[in-house]
Amino acid sequence: MASTLPVAAGVSLKPEHYAAILETDPGVGFLEVHAENFFCAGGPRHRYLTAFRERYPLSIHGVGLSLGGAQAPDALHLARLRELLLRYQPQAFSEHLAWCRGPRGYLNDLLPLPYTRASLALVTGHVDQVQNALGRRILIENPATYLRFRAEEMSEAAFLTELVAATGCGLLLDLNNVHVCAVNHGHDALDYLRALPLASVGEIHLAGHARQVAPDGHALLIDSHDAPVDAAVWALYEHCLALTGPLPTLVEWDSSLPDWEVLHAEAGKAQRRIDAAPRASRGIAA
Repeated sequence: MASTLPVAAGVSLKPEHYAAILETDPGVGFLEVHAENFFCAGGPRHRYLTAFRERYPLSIHGVGLSLGGAQAPDALHLARLRELLLRYQPQAFSEHLAWCRGPRGYLNDLLPLPYTRASLALVTGHVDQVQNALGRRILIENPATYLRFRAEEMSEAAFLTELVAATGCGLLLDLNNVHVCAVNHGHDALDYLRALPLASVGEIHLAGHARQVAPDGHALLIDSHDAPVDAAVWALYEHCLALTGPLPTLVEWDSSLPDWEVLHAEAGKAQRRIDAAPRASRGIAA
């Protein structure tokens, strides 16, 4: 299985909310953490994560494998990741369709790649390597991007469709990223959704974004994860659930963190939409 998360709303787990969650034991479907924050042998981080794993299903989200990079995934990074997954046995593991590592080391960003046949072959090989090393299918997240490459030979949706077919991986469908890219690049978000292999979606992400103005005067959306989910993203989420049926859904909030009650309320909005979604759907890939 690429994901065995419960079909419910979850939240990003941040240290600022540890106490509130442990004290109140709120009704959230699952918790998600960034893998690289737990690449240590022990200490308070693992003590807390062990306590949360005993109470909640867990999704682990990677940000450092650099699946779209020219280099193969780093062997030490992959070994640490395998150890972490064996330790916590999460219901899902996901990574980004992006690159973040070059010859001189890691870059503090998730960078885009051109959607070409050469890129597809490269990413396919990296996903196969990771899935073989981890002994599980993984979910690949669609990126937020701010530029296009002249050399592109296919759409992002076509690229992801072929990647799923070639590797058997699943998709993590980030709907904030879908909206951000639709506005930034001037295409239709619903057309993008319909072009994806939606039966392979194992988890949905929702998040906030920031609005800026590009030098040419057009709106530029930034995937900032520092605000409530935008009304346009909620509407896109409802359209998506009408196509897929209910799916595990995470509310991401990574900076400018609100009080726990605010984040919990955002998850409640997602849960109400999950509960109202039609049950007939294309289903989730096994």
